Amino acid sequence: MLVHQVLKSKGNQEVVTVKPGTLVSDAAKILAEKGIGTVVVSATGTSVDGILSERDIVREVAARGAGCLSDKVDDYMTSNIVTCTMKDDATVVLERMTEGRFRHMPVVEDGEMIGLVTLGDTVKARLSELKMEKDALEGMIMGH
Repeated sequence: MLVHQVLKSKGNQEVVTVKPGTLVSDAAKILAEKGIGTVVVSATGTSVDGILSERDIVREVAARGAGCLSDKVDDYMTSNIVTCTMKDDATVVLERMTEGRFRHMPVVEDGEMIGLVTLGDTVKARLSELKMEKDALEGMIMGH
């Protein structure tokens, strides 16, 4: 299964972004309101300048206290971002996320972000693919 198939199966492909300079408290509100685990920091809405996750915020609150909420997302975002393309194999993407210990990967084409896949998206796609293979094999064995 390819990344474009994973994105298609997701339905909603909106990527939630915040601009550099956004307060961490504002990013945390967005995460909570939308029930998501990460925001992409993007000056243009299609660039990938960084990613700020719930984990990034929790880590800073634990280390520094609530005062970090008045800091900017730029201070805590991950800026060395691993991306994928629509043509990448979803299993390879899953392996890269697992090895890198991150759960969100922007999908970039021609320098612009066009989507975001999550660890959950790729696991769901892989399970669906395995079920189809299992059903096909059972059908062949049963003579269907």
